[in-house]
Amino acid sequence: MGHSNVWNSHPKNYGPGSRVCRVCGNSHGLIRKYGLMCCRQCFRSNAKDIGFIKVCDATLSMDFLNLMAAE
Repeated sequence: MGHSNVWNSHPKNYGPGSRVCRVCGNSHGLIRKYGLMCCRQCFRSNAKDIGFIKVCDATLSMDFLNLMAAE
C-alpha cells in the first residue's frame, strides 16, 4: 500500500477542511454565520438575492427605514 493510497483516506469531520462553500465548493474565506456556509466571493455576488443590504450606504439605509416605517 503506497503513500498515495493512505493520503486523505480517513474522512475529515472537523476543522476548516471539512467545510466548503455550498455554491462553488471553495473552503477558503467561508462565512458560516447564520448558517450561510458560503465563501466571501459567492456571498458578494449573491448578497442581494439572499436579502442582505448595506446599511452604511445612505440611500439603502433610507430605503430600509422607509420599509420599516411602512410596516
